[in-house]
Amino acid sequence: MLAVIGGSGTYDLEEAEPREVFDVETPFGRASGPVRKSRIGQTDVLFLARHGLGHEYSPTSVPYRANIFALKELGATHLISLSAVGSLREELPPRSLVIPDQIIDRTVRREHSFFAAGVVAHVGLAEPFCTHLRAALGGAAELVGRAIRRDGMYLCIEGPQFSTRAESKLYRSWGATVIGMTAMPEARLAREAGLCYAMLAMVTDYDVWHEAEADVSVEVVNSNLRANTESAQEILKQVVADGIPERTCACGSALEQAIMTAPDRIPIEAKKWIRVLTSQHSEAL
Repeated sequence: MLAVIGGSGTYDLEEAEPREVFDVETPFGRASGPVRKSRIGQTDVLFLARHGLGHEYSPTSVPYRANIFALKELGATHLISLSAVGSLREELPPRSLVIPDQIIDRTVRREHSFFAAGVVAHVGLAEPFCTHLRAALGGAAELVGRAIRRDGMYLCIEGPQFSTRAESKLYRSWGATVIGMTAMPEARLAREAGLCYAMLAMVTDYDVWHEAEADVSVEVVNSNLRANTESAQEILKQVVADGIPERTCACGSALEQAIMTAPDRIPIEAKKWIRVLTSQHSEAL
């Protein structure tokens, strides 16, 4: 099943009537809002607003672990993130669309793993986004006539403040393509949960490095967010129409060899949520 997490400016799926609404409590707290299960064409889609329906969570306070766990528990196998970003490249003006393939994580105050106490696991994250789901997003964008860049490095900062001009120029020197505040730990947790994860990054501004453009502000961001929403909705509809990719990638098996803690040392409560992440319902764990 496909799940969608909407970022700033995207608080629902337009033209998709919710069939069910779930208020989810997880071992990691409550999700940031209700999960809406809607029907697009013949496909069920789960939707969750990352920052809450009233945008009440800052990038740091988003309950990332609860959000990912809730979507996994409700049956998600694929997850698309809709995210507002700043551009660090001249050739990507506001309202451009990007499908990143890499991330640099500069966050410092967030829970980065489900495996924080009592259980140790090390998943691979060399490729933080699912190659197959990225390809599906790119193909869908082209089919609906939306120009899109199919790769790029996402620089994730802590926020909630925007960058200083010196920081913005430093990130450009690293080769970063876009800058945002929410890809991490979301991508890390999606991998631990065995989800195919990809992002549709929607450029709202030039950050603050571009001296010929106005510095980033909430007013500039909101104006371009509204324009980007239409593109995102069209691309999502096409992804669903084409059918989400078959799971021939390794995303779903990320935890198979990753848990280092001996089974007899894993607390009973932890075993319960690990079974959800691994989609295992036996008592073998």
